[in-house]
Amino acid sequence: MDYRSLGPTGMMVSPLCLGAMMFGPWGEPDHARSTEIIHRALDAGINFIDTADVYSQGESEEIVGEALAGGRRDGVILATKFHGPMDVAMGQPGGDPNARGNSRRWIVREVENSLRRLKTDWIDLYQVHRPERETDVEETLSALTDLQRQGKIRAFGSSTYPASETVEAQWVAQRRGLGRFVTEQPPYSILVRGIEADLLPVTEKYGMGVIPWSPLAGGWLSGRFRLGQDVPDSNRAKRMPARYDLSLPGNQAKLEAADALAVLAEEAGMSLVHLAIAFVLAHPAVTAPIIGPRTMEQLETQLGAADVVLTTDVLDRIDEIVPPGVTLSREDLGYVPPALADPFLRRRRTA
Repeated sequence: MDYRSLGPTGMMVSPLCLGAMMFGPWGEPDHARSTEIIHRALDAGINFIDTADVYSQGESEEIVGEALAGGRRDGVILATKFHGPMDVAMGQPGGDPNARGNSRRWIVREVENSLRRLKTDWIDLYQVHRPERETDVEETLSALTDLQRQGKIRAFGSSTYPASETVEAQWVAQRRGLGRFVTEQPPYSILVRGIEADLLPVTEKYGMGVIPWSPLAGGWLSGRFRLGQDVPDSNRAKRMPARYDLSLPGNQAKLEAADALAVLAEEAGMSLVHLAIAFVLAHPAVTAPIIGPRTMEQLETQLGAADVVLTTDVLDRIDEIVPPGVTLSREDLGYVPPALADPFLRRRRTA
């Protein structure tokens, strides 16, 4: 694979990152089968794995730790995240209000839990899963800087931060002499292109690595969503039914776009999965999109995407279906009219 530098860290990562969210009760509960998927990805050249403490309430981290035991840990750039509650299921009320968040108190406690679950002495990339208004970003950066100096983490980054808070964090780090976020992990796909307007220019300005999540737009770009067909069953649809309810105009817009993109992929002689992942990889600000297979079959359908190069004609056709900077929103947020999209936002990685 064509390995890339992870922002300014000097760590070299594969152009695809293996996401571990689906390992555990959220997806594949069998640890042995999950381990087989991880080992297949490593054998295919992927050396970058991303998980989070909150995925299946720590079980995903445990599975990754088991899979990397026996000598595989040293060859992997291992990333995890903190922020969500760990004493109640994600999205459920209750629990200790201090067993979550971005405070120093929680960070120094939870990093130890992640290290234990991952069976490792260090984390290569420790990420704030979401921003939090209750905690000053200086507090968070200070705690992460201390962990980095202690050798418990090698670098740290953010996830799903808006452009404004990404800039604020960079300024605070510089003014206070603290370590800074060197990566950002945003949602990005053909159906979710809003970050082209603001966040991606910001990450380029500050030299940050970008690790987009959900390049298949929550399964909408898997090739299974077509006009005139029933919405396929999935674990994700059961957990978040509003995101796939076709009575909502935003979801209907996604279905129509997904069908048009599937036709385009067929005409271009490739799968929609490859088209979708290659599109994300084509942006020069992107380091490595996160693929999150639940099965070995899903992994196999995604591995070859790193070798796909989209022609200018195909990219132009994609822009016609979903214009640059436009997001076909989730749930019931509606459709952003193409007139609001700046045609000059789209940038392509040159060969």
